Amino acid sequence: MGNVPDTVKHCLSYEQLVQDYPWLRRWLLEEKGVSHNTCTRQEYPKFVKVVEVGPRDGLQNEKEIVPTGVKIHLIDMLSEAGLPVIEATSFVSSKWVPQLADHTDVLRGIQKKPHVRYPVLTPNIQGFHNAVAAGAAEVAVFASVSETFSKKNINCSIDESMLRFQEVINAAKEQKIPVRGYISCALGCPYEGQMEPSKVAELAKRLYGMGCYEISLGDTIGVGTPGSMLKMLQKVMKEVPVNALAVHCHDTYGQALPNILTALQQGRGAFGNLIQAFHKLPTEIKKDLSNLIKTEDLRYTGLIYGFLGRGDGVNLAKVMEAGDFICYALQRKTNSKVAQAKYKTVL
Repeated sequence: MGNVPDTVKHCLSYEQLVQDYPWLRRWLLEEKGVSHNTCTRQEYPKFVKVVEVGPRDGLQNEKEIVPTGVKIHLIDMLSEAGLPVIEATSFVSSKWVPQLADHTDVLRGIQKKPHVRYPVLTPNIQGFHNAVAAGAAEVAVFASVSETFSKKNINCSIDESMLRFQEVINAAKEQKIPVRGYISCALGCPYEGQMEPSKVAELAKRLYGMGCYEISLGDTIGVGTPGSMLKMLQKVMKEVPVNALAVHCHDTYGQALPNILTALQQGRGAFGNLIQAFHKLPTEIKKDLSNLIKTEDLRYTGLIYGFLGRGDGVNLAKVMEAGDFICYALQRKTNSKVAQAKYKTVL
């Protein structure tokens, strides 16, 4: 399951794509309705950070408990693939997320590489202290634009959650631990519908002002479009510096990649994604397993458009091997288009 044939590695390399299909970049640009002379690789940021959330976001709602050893091996494989940031786990109460009750063992068990960061979620001060004791060097907090979603997901109002996060951020500052902020439902809520961009901007400003070095804007239920993404970003960019913003796009309606490209054109240089497909949403809004963009697909698109590729150290073949491993462990078929194409090529 874990071996990628040399022929596939050959086909998926950036250099080989350009060499074998010199027309491909021009064709993609024409499909976007932009002339080749006015749209080049420089349209996108020179550096793009991929935040791999599979070990935490992908596994947290699995009904069957995934063995700790499987989680550790998955993270180690992703580290070997060269991904710069891997969200390892969440220090939440095992009462609410039993799948991640082994967070301490996971964080202590992985083989940490010096060039890789391993942030963890810490919803409150107790979670923060537990994470630090387990060796966490970076943490994240998560708020919601939707009052209803906040109460259903983390059992408190938005204002109450901000008080919790301020306590976490203050403690993190004392220990010089960076804090990343997540915003859920930035483009839509399953309970309240479409979110006003001004509300997203206000919440992002609050988190940034509290001390979060980066704010990840999440399309939690995948209802966003390039148009709504653009409107939301234009509002948020007025309140938070462009280099402190990221996007986290779900692929429920097939819009994740277009939304990511839209964000990149505005200067976003980071996004969260997931190897292959095993992600579910919290509470009673759980969807199928294909609703978060897969790392392989994002990586492949980045090779074509030029915002991911030579010099970033990420090995697509090894990312695919990690995807094969976790799908096999969960007895799932992949929903990654790139992985599916690999299987067809092999056959």
